[in-house]
Amino acid sequence: MAKSVEEVRAEIPFLRTGVIYLDNAATTPTPQPVLDAMLEYFCGYSANVGRGLYGAAKRATVEFETTRDKIAKVINANPEEIAYTKNTTEAINIVAQGLKLRKGDKVVTTVLEHHSNLLPWQRLERQGVELELVPVSRECLIDPAEIEKAIDDKTRIVTTHHVSNVIGSVQPVEEICKLAQEHDVLSLVDAAQSVGHMPLDVRKLGCDFLAAPGHKGLLGPQGTGFLYAREDLLAEFEPLLVGGGVVKQVEEHKCDLIKPPQICDAGTPNIPGIIGLGRACEYVLEIGIERIAERERKLTEQMLKIADIEHVEVYGPRNIERRGGVVSFNISGLGHHDVASMLDELAHIAVRSGHHCAQPTMRHLGVNGVVRASLHYFNLEQEIERFTATLEKIAREFGN
Repeated sequence: MAKSVEEVRAEIPFLRTGVIYLDNAATTPTPQPVLDAMLEYFCGYSANVGRGLYGAAKRATVEFETTRDKIAKVINANPEEIAYTKNTTEAINIVAQGLKLRKGDKVVTTVLEHHSNLLPWQRLERQGVELELVPVSRECLIDPAEIEKAIDDKTRIVTTHHVSNVIGSVQPVEEICKLAQEHDVLSLVDAAQSVGHMPLDVRKLGCDFLAAPGHKGLLGPQGTGFLYAREDLLAEFEPLLVGGGVVKQVEEHKCDLIKPPQICDAGTPNIPGIIGLGRACEYVLEIGIERIAERERKLTEQMLKIADIEHVEVYGPRNIERRGGVVSFNISGLGHHDVASMLDELAHIAVRSGHHCAQPTMRHLGVNGVVRASLHYFNLEQEIERFTATLEKIAREFGN
């Protein structure tokens, strides 16, 4: 039976502090069952993975490896296509370095990317790789025709986000990935703001790579994430890191590496975190990802009514079908950091303010920062009402 909102709230200890938590695009609070899974590791079988032959080590290895199956179930992949990472940033860097792009190769992306899907490609420009950023609409929506226009014979990969971490705009990634396929070009989807928030099927998307964190939509612990890569592609990659745990045989001047996806697990990995991520995947499936998406859609629709408040400007598409659970805004006459501080001081409402690691997006919008409120399944209608009323008070008394 699917978990109700009340059940989920009761299982998130952080919410007992009385906070109205609207910063889920940055990180989500961790449910007790996820904490319990990690604590069970620490207390019951706190051993390293892949090395020991005693009982605790064997159990740790099994639990650690089983998380690949659980992630795969969330996105409809095979476990062999899941590499563990510590975040989305690391996953994208693995691809950027693993592709071994050369001078004259080209990467196509957009001006809306999180820095994590921009800087790894910028670094390759120093090696002579061309980076083209396609234009987008004022509402921060990507037109697939602009992507197609940018693809040429030099293009090796198209990389873009699924849901904007700044605006919440949902991009036509399935269409973009199909275009890449038609032009025999690879595709990467930054799913940091979509995995766990909405149904996602890598087979349907048709992407070659997908990067995601554990600590956002999936309600998992920080310091966890994963890279989905088609099995044949991952086998071609040279890992970002090498060392203990990823070799079959080492001689003085050469080594024979193990096969993927374990090839990405050099050194002692974040064992409790990955075990917690596995439990988090089970947890969101117990809620029902379709239910999460539907609830976030309703809450987002309710939150968008702040656009009717005098002095408040909301950014991004007004069409609810083109938005995830992220609403960004400014109040004229007030700095974004001031607004965020006031929401906390007046009503214990947690939002994020700033450029959100997306400065080119800020320039596209013509601002130096925004206030961002972001949702998850556990948020309440009453919390959105309190948020709206507090924002209205701030705008009325201090806006102009």
